[in-house]
Order: sequence, then structure tokens, then C-alpha cells
Amino acid sequence: MSDIALPLGTTEAEEFPPITSRQVAAAVAGNALEFYDFTVYATFASQIAHTFFPGRTPFLSLILTLATFGVGFLLRPIGAVVIGRWADRHGRRPAMMFSFALMGVSILGLALTPSFRAIGVAAPLLVLFWRLCQGFALGGEVGPATAFLVEAAPPARRGLYGAWQGGSQNLANLVGGLVGVVLAHTVGEASLDLWGWRLAFLLGTLVLPFGLILRRSLPETLHRPEARSHVHPDAATLKASAPVLLRGLALIAASTVSTYVFGYMTTYALRTLHMAAEVSLAASAVSGTCGLVAGLIGGVLSDRFGRRPLMIWPRIVFLLATWPAFYLLVRNHDAATLLGATAVITFTSALSTAAVFVSITESLRKEVRVLGLGAVYATAVAVFGGSTQPIIASLIEFTGDPLSPAWYMMAFTAIGLVASIMTRETAHRRINRA
Repeated sequence: MSDIALPLGTTEAEEFPPITSRQVAAAVAGNALEFYDFTVYATFASQIAHTFFPGRTPFLSLILTLATFGVGFLLRPIGAVVIGRWADRHGRRPAMMFSFALMGVSILGLALTPSFRAIGVAAPLLVLFWRLCQGFALGGEVGPATAFLVEAAPPARRGLYGAWQGGSQNLANLVGGLVGVVLAHTVGEASLDLWGWRLAFLLGTLVLPFGLILRRSLPETLHRPEARSHVHPDAATLKASAPVLLRGLALIAASTVSTYVFGYMTTYALRTLHMAAEVSLAASAVSGTCGLVAGLIGGVLSDRFGRRPLMIWPRIVFLLATWPAFYLLVRNHDAATLLGATAVITFTSALSTAAVFVSITESLRKEVRVLGLGAVYATAVAVFGGSTQPIIASLIEFTGDPLSPAWYMMAFTAIGLVASIMTRETAHRRINRA
């Protein structure tokens, strides 16, 4: 017997028409804005350090800047729980509207905060406040948006639709990198330090009104009927989903560490390898391009071959490619090697992204889907994402080993590979009717 009852003579496609490209764009806009902000913050970390965190040494100033970036992650789990419970009870759309609006206001606030020289210690305190507000909003963004994409997508194309969540991240990285390259090339170093970095943030906030308008038109998927399956049986509590959540934590932690190492590549090339600013900033653009293409390819392949193969084999290749890529980069430290190494490791890593998020989402019952996915994602990002850049910067500083980012990323990739092998296949689950 079916768990879904449709009106007589009505097909599933007529009852729930497929979402449009505009609606997909609206769903992933929040994730895109998050990673645009992340890319811009990482790209202009040195300028932000000079503006808000003057220190005795450049290293101390940079660490204070990265630590403030990381502090914003502390409220992500709280945002995931609060906004996630709201989304599971009242709908995906209102939760996405709220998180997106708060995110945009936080970015605008950071861009308009006066410097330390102008208002003293109030400046870093305001920056800290805006990062905390943004962390709360971002904690509640990924769960509702990913759940919406998977619930609204045709079952045979969930991987592709879900891939746009990761694709939006990489597209934002690409745009952020290009903005950095253009500003560095046109306004000059002095202007970049004074106001150029603020302009980069303000450009990101331009999508806020358009995103809110588009999100108001999204269909609600919370109350759509859904079939039982062997993947997530009748139990609808987080306790019953504990194995899924633990594996999900390991999977997202591995992806998160890689993402934030990639985001540090510009600063790594500038500070550790002493490369030119234009070349270093181009690494973000290459990373975004390769991540976008590979993410969408991975989503399509996961629909065809299943989630597990795309979670396992690309991780193996990525694990084997990471150390040689960094070794060549450290040995040569030239533009071709930087861009080539960035392309290889970003592409192989991004092939698994869609499979990871869609698999976790498919494995959770709808009643706890947003809360479960959001809490796991926010916790992984808060613990491992916010700490990655300060940790690798400190490892390089205190060990003198420029290969520290590679070792750190490889360790977490190994953890993610084990979790991938332990994950059950969730693709090709059919919604049956009588």
C-alpha cells in the first residue's frame, strides 16, 4: 500500500510540478552569499586585520582577524536548532526568508563598521557582534535550503538539484575571487587597505533584495506526503537517526576542512609562499570554477551510479593527490603550479559534495530533516570550519612546515573516507503509489 494519496486522476507531476531554475536560485542564494562573504573575508584578511585588529606583529593581527571569523561559528549550532525546529514545524520558506535577511544585514553591518583608529575598541567589538549574528543566521540556512531542494526535486534528479547547493558555494568563491582580482588590479594597495575591501562586501549585499523577492515565491514542501523507506523507517526522532547523524558529522567535517583550506589558499600564497597578490587572488577564482563544474558533475553521476561511489572514489583520488600538489607548490611557488594544484585538489574534492549532502538529507525523516541536517552541518562547521584557518596558520608558524595544510586536510579526508564506506546507499528511492 502507498503512503501517498493523490486525488483521483491526478499524477504526481501535476500535484507537485517541478521547481523552476529561479526557485533553485532562490534556495541556494543564502549559501552563495555565505561563501561570497567567506571568500571576501579570507581574501582580504590582511586588510581587515589592519583596519580592526592592529597588533604588535603582522602574525598576531592576522590571528585575531581569523579568530574573530571563527567566533561567528559558535552560534551556528544554536541557529541550526532554533531555525531548524521552526522549519520542521512551520515550513521551509519562512525559515529561509529569516536566515537570508539576517545574513545580509550582518554583512552590511561589517562593511560599514568604522575602523579601530576611528572608534577604538568598539570597532572589533562591533565586528564580533556582526560575525555572531551572521553565524546564527548561517546555522539555520543550510538545513531548510537543502531539505527544500531534495523534497522539491524529482527523485531521479535529487543529486543534480542538491549539487546546486555546493555549486552556489563555488560560484560565490569564483565571484569573490574575481572581485578581489579586479579590486587589487584597479584601486591600488593603499586604497584596497582603506576602503577597497569594504566595497567587496557591499557588492555582496546587492543580492539581498532580489533573494528575498525570489524566496517569497518558493512553494512549501513541508506538508508534501512522503513514502516510508528502508533508509529511514517509522521512527521520527533524532535519537533513532543517531548513526546517520554521526556519519554525517564525519562526512561534513572532512568536506568543511577541505573547503576552508581552499579558502585560505590566497593568504597562504601571499604570506607563506610570498607570491604576488594578483596571482594569489586568482587561486580563489580557479578554485570556484573547478568546484562549480566538479560539483555539478558529481551530482549528475550520483543520480546515475549512486551516492556511495561518489563519496568514496573521489575521496581516494583526493587523498592521493593532496600531498604531491602541495609539495610541488612549495618547491616551485610559481603561478602555474599554484593554479594547477588548486584546480586538481578542488576538482577532486568537489565531486563528492552533492552526494554527501543529498545522502544525509535522504536518510532523515521529514519531521526532523532540517533540524538534523542543520545541526550536524552547523556543528561540523563550528568546530572544524571556524578553527581550520587559525590552526593551519599556527602550524605553519610554529613548525615551519609549509606542508602543514596538506597534512591537516589529509587526516580529515581519511576520516571522511571511513564514514563514506560505512554509509548506506540512498539513491533511487522510489515513492510508490497503489
